[in-house]
Amino acid sequence: MSETFPVPEPSAVSAPFWAATEKHQLTMQRCESCDRLVWYPRSVCPRCGEFSLRWEQLSGQGVVYAVSVHHRPAHPAFADKVPYSVVLVDLDEGARIMSNVFGPPPTVGDSVSVEWIPLDDGRNLPTFEVR
Repeated sequence: MSETFPVPEPSAVSAPFWAATEKHQLTMQRCESCDRLVWYPRSVCPRCGEFSLRWEQLSGQGVVYAVSVHHRPAHPAFADKVPYSVVLVDLDEGARIMSNVFGPPPTVGDSVSVEWIPLDDGRNLPTFEVR
């Protein structure tokens, strides 16, 4: 029996993000007041303090900003994935997100695109792969 990937239970704030993953859509909030993309999901914009956040679908394309290669699994679900990389990705839309790359480790500056790992409850976990 394989372990399932550790993912948080959706909160009232993050539920739209997780619902979009069911359709393989990467989404983030955008502040309608200052136009900033907001990651991680929040109730208020961390830049200007406004509550006017709307969800926006992103391309899922970006560039690796930083990478850390893990040779020991941080969780039993990752045991068959080592080595894997924890990455910071600068998305084409201007936001930065932390995720994983499974397979050969990327290098800083590599172009990546979102990939999806199915979860038992119909959601999908966004990861990235080198283009």
